[in-house]
Amino acid sequence: MKLNGEDIKITSNALNLHYGDHQALRNINIEIVKKKITALIGPSGCGKSTFLRCINRMNDLIDTVSITGNIVIDGKNIYDKDVDEVAVRKHIGMVFQQPNPFPKSIYENVAYAPLKHHIVQKGAACDELVESSLKSAGLWKEVKDKLQSPGTSLSGGQQQRLCIARAIAVKPDVILMDEPTSALDPISTQTIEALMESLKENYTIVIVTHNMQQAHRIADYTAHFHMGELMEYAETAQIFDSPSNSITQDYIKGLFG
Repeated sequence: MKLNGEDIKITSNALNLHYGDHQALRNINIEIVKKKITALIGPSGCGKSTFLRCINRMNDLIDTVSITGNIVIDGKNIYDKDVDEVAVRKHIGMVFQQPNPFPKSIYENVAYAPLKHHIVQKGAACDELVESSLKSAGLWKEVKDKLQSPGTSLSGGQQQRLCIARAIAVKPDVILMDEPTSALDPISTQTIEALMESLKENYTIVIVTHNMQQAHRIADYTAHFHMGELMEYAETAQIFDSPSNSITQDYIKGLFG
C-alpha cells in the first residue's frame, strides 16, 4: 500500500478507544508512511498521545480501556488475538516526555533490554551493540569514556538521547516519541530534532508535539487531532500552508489550544 507513492508502515482502521464511559478516540483512519516523520498535533486532551500509545499497545495496561478497530503494521493487525502485546513492544521503541534513564550505568541502560530479550549475549557483541546504539543517538563521543557512570549523571538532553539509544538497541522498526523535547532547553531540542532527521533513514518515526513550529520543521506528514477525532492528515506543508479543515485552520492560526 502506498500514500503519495510512498510505502505505508502503519495503518489505523476505524479505531475507537474508550476509558470506561468516556470515548477518547473516534473512528481514527490514518496511513503512516515508512521511514518518514509523522507529527501528531492538537490541543491537550485531543487524543494524540492516546493514539500514539495504541501503536505499541501501551493502553492495554489500563484496566478501563476498551478498543475496537485495528492497527496494521507490515500487514499484520497488532490487535489480533494471536499477537502478544509484549512482542509488539519489542519492535516499537518508545521515548517519553521526561527523560527516564534506568538507575543503572550508561552501558547497562542500553544493554539491559537486548540482553533480557536475548537479542545479544554478553561480551563483544553486546559491546558493539551499545556502541552502535549510542552512535546512532549521537551520544557516543560524549560518553565513550564514562560508560560505567550513572545514566542519571548526564544532562537532560544527554539523558533523552540515552533513552533514544535505549529504544534503538532492541532493533525496532518504529520509534514513537511523546513530546520528547518539551522538558529540554532550546539547544538540546535542536540536537534531538537533528537526530530525528537522521534516524528516519532507518526508522519510521511518530512524534506527538504541542510545538507546531517543531512539527513544521521536522515532520514529513502531520495529523491534526481534535476532541478525539482526526481532523486532517496530509503532508506537513499542506497542513500549515493550506489546511482544508476549518478547525485545523483555526488551530494553526492559534485561535485555540
